[in-house]
Amino acid sequence: MAAFEYVALDADGKRRSGVISADSARSARKELRLRDLMVVNVDPVSEKQSKVTVMRGRLSEKQRVLLVRQLSVLLKSGLAVEQALGACAGNENPVGVQKAVHTVRADVVEGARLSEAMRLAPDAFPPLVRAVTAAGEMSGQLGDIMERLATYLERTYQLRQKVRATLIYPALLSIMALGMVAALMVIVVPRLVEQFDLFDAKLPMLTRVVIALSNGVREYGLFILIALAATVFFGARMLRQPAVRRSLDGFILRLPLVGSMARTVAAARFARVFATLSASGATALEALEGAKGAANNTVIADAADFIAERVREGGSFSAALSATGVFPPMMVHMVSSGEAGRDVPGMMNRAAEFLDTEFETGSAALLSIAEPLIIVLMGGIVGLIVMSIMLPILQLNTLAMS
Repeated sequence: MAAFEYVALDADGKRRSGVISADSARSARKELRLRDLMVVNVDPVSEKQSKVTVMRGRLSEKQRVLLVRQLSVLLKSGLAVEQALGACAGNENPVGVQKAVHTVRADVVEGARLSEAMRLAPDAFPPLVRAVTAAGEMSGQLGDIMERLATYLERTYQLRQKVRATLIYPALLSIMALGMVAALMVIVVPRLVEQFDLFDAKLPMLTRVVIALSNGVREYGLFILIALAATVFFGARMLRQPAVRRSLDGFILRLPLVGSMARTVAAARFARVFATLSASGATALEALEGAKGAANNTVIADAADFIAERVREGGSFSAALSATGVFPPMMVHMVSSGEAGRDVPGMMNRAAEFLDTEFETGSAALLSIAEPLIIVLMGGIVGLIVMSIMLPILQLNTLAMS
């Protein structure tokens, strides 16, 4: 069964497009006519074209979460994998999702396992999703495992949305304050300088400093922006180097407040994915391999490799976790208790929930402090600029009165 891209008109004359699976172009046209669509064009999508299209087509995080949840519900209800994928490829989903699912379904129909077919749509099904799916297939509990995965992805998405929503006000406040400072430096200060030059008076030090900064911004502002853009570009390129990324991740973890928050988030992701994979029937080494990528931190990834080496040698999981010195002590204690009770996945899941709650509480407190600090900082900068303007005026008034 192949995938076909189509363009058709519905009963109201509206243009519809999407992807449909069929044995041939004729079967695809017949299926579209059964849907009360007037076919305009049907083109086959070869496997090679499908891979390129799916890899280039970007899916939002929300679309990915909804797709995994929809697939988990259908598999949990008892549908076969092929039928579940066919339902997920319905017209109610965006075209990018339809293409991804049709590509995967076509490979499944040809005899491939679902986890293997997902490699054809890496943007819709990232490595974590493929690893959990493979574990579910091996355990024979694919529906239950996909449901746990969907729950994890939803929690991660909701947490990220909360952080973004909380950051909106400080970000807008910073942008407005920077815009005000830029307007003062580029528009207001130069015009006042012209007035000060008429009196040929010696200006205060603060005023001279502000005037120099204003001249620098007006004369070299474009070069400064280009330099900043180049720094960001080359910085992003440098971060692709493993050594540079490892140094940056280590530096972030050592920062006083931000480091603690970053450690909590990375450890929570690690624990959640490890628990999900372990509960899916994966071995400790397989769960470690999947969890280290989910942490999105090279220091945590190195720690996972260290733990895996200790476990291969027959060492204790909790002892290896503690020896890394990277994970929060609470998480180490809970894993030790899980080993004693032979329920490491359950304790890792509890540790993830605790760390998620700790991050939400800490981030809310940190942002509540950041907002007034931004106001005070920007207000101080604006106040210094205003003071630099007022001091010469007061000085001239004093000379005039004397």
